[in-house]
Order: sequence, then C-alpha cells, then structure tokens
Amino acid sequence: MNKKSIIIFITFLALIFNPLYMGATVQSEDVAKEINEAIRTGNARDVAKHFGSTVDLKLPGNEGTYSRNQAELILRNFFSRNPVASFSVHHQRPQRDGSVYVIGTYQAKDGKSYRMYFLLKKISDNMVLHLLQMEEQ
Repeated sequence: MNKKSIIIFITFLALIFNPLYMGATVQSEDVAKEINEAIRTGNARDVAKHFGSTVDLKLPGNEGTYSRNQAELILRNFFSRNPVASFSVHHQRPQRDGSVYVIGTYQAKDGKSYRMYFLLKKISDNMVLHLLQMEEQ
C-alpha cells in the first residue's frame, strides 16, 4: 500500500466507526446527567436505577460490593443522614472503552463536604453505575 492508500483507508475507518463511538458517548453522558441530577436531589432510587446487579460502594461507614437493593438502601441512609445542599460536577470524562468517570463535590446541609467519584461502565449494551465513592473532605 502506498501512503495515499493508507490515508484513504484510515479516513474511511474513522468515518465508519466515529458515529458508533459518538453514539456510545452520548448514551453514557445522558446516563451520567441523570445520575448527577438524582444526586443533586438526594434521590437514591433514581441513582439505583443505573446500578448493575452489584455495585462497589465506598461511603463513610460502608465499603464493599453490594447487591442493587442493598446499595440503594445504603445510599438512601447516607442521603437521610447527610441531606444534600448542593452537588457540583468538576470533571466528567468519557474513556476510550466507553466508560465514563465523574468527579464532583457533594455539600451536605450540615456543612460537611464530600468528594464524590463514580464510574459508569458499558455492560451488555447498557451503561451501569459500577462504582460510587464518597470521601469526607
């Protein structure tokens, strides 16, 4: 193959696969936005809609891999003990593998501040919340 043929071939591949990648990115960003909004409102049920069958949680007083129902209950208890005053996203980045990570700050009404991190992964054509971590700052 000459240089011109290689450039045409690479351009062709980029045109074919870019819409597929962009579609996955749009879906993952939509899911991330839904989770962000659920956290802003302290709605554990809406966050849990995006859990897989299990989820890794690291919250103050609770750390481990939990079933969807257990994780929702733990998150609901956290929101009850630490009602949200605000939640702001600092970083939200899609990765090449289709996953998305989000880093933000959860401000509780009692003045406590938590650094929040969550990771979305694509499993069986669905974006699932794989990891949710909150650390007091």
